[in-house]
Amino acid sequence: MESFSFEHVYQVVCLVPYGRVTTYGAIARYLGSAQSARMVGWAMNGCPQSVPAHRVVNRQGELTGKSHFGNENMQQLLEAEDIRIEKNKVVDFEYLYWDPCIELGIAR
Repeated sequence: MESFSFEHVYQVVCLVPYGRVTTYGAIARYLGSAQSARMVGWAMNGCPQSVPAHRVVNRQGELTGKSHFGNENMQQLLEAEDIRIEKNKVVDFEYLYWDPCIELGIAR
């Protein structure tokens, strides 16, 4: 398993387009370490405010990182991008899903 830095994670997250979402696992796969979705989660917990962390959800489209935004902020940020949320989950997740391996090609 290759390792990657939190900075690598932040660079990928900054590429997620407005109005789209990706997953912890997709970022880990793109960075060459498919089994490291939790490490991506840890990176997202402490990321700079300039990183659009609200665009990263779990593999079912659920807002699992919500607690790190306080109150409903993650949901509000997504809804401001016209992403509908119902019951703590992205509506039309499959349609809005952005896979960096497909969109950017494999990094490593």
